[in-house]
Amino acid sequence: MQAEPSAFVLDPRLEADTTPVCDLALCRLLLMRDARWPWLILVPQRVGLVELFDLDDADRGQLLDEANAVARALDAATRPEKINIGALGNVVRQFHLHVVARSSGDPNWPRPVWGFESALPYGSGADEALIRSVKQGLR
Repeated sequence: MQAEPSAFVLDPRLEADTTPVCDLALCRLLLMRDARWPWLILVPQRVGLVELFDLDDADRGQLLDEANAVARALDAATRPEKINIGALGNVVRQFHLHVVARSSGDPNWPRPVWGFESALPYGSGADEALIRSVKQGLR
């Protein structure tokens, strides 16, 4: 009898720090719960994925397509000066790709958004409004 394959599980820290947006063909799309920056995270729904090179060729292509679509949707929703896309993974080993809208007036411009101890919560449904805008941009 063959063992059942492991199911995709989101890293507990990503789950604690984000709000689900939607599932795309490859990735789970998440909104970081920090109102300082419109910040989305793509997590390929593959078991045991740590590095970009762990994805096969088809999935890497799909990830790039999804990152481009998400970046365009975030750009349309927020009209920033710059969209940053990056993968670090020093704290959360599960491979994930950050898509962050940045503008010169944001709290840490032009420095990175990483490493802050506490997040600034969204208020008055602003996170839901951003999620709706991003989803609309993905259609």
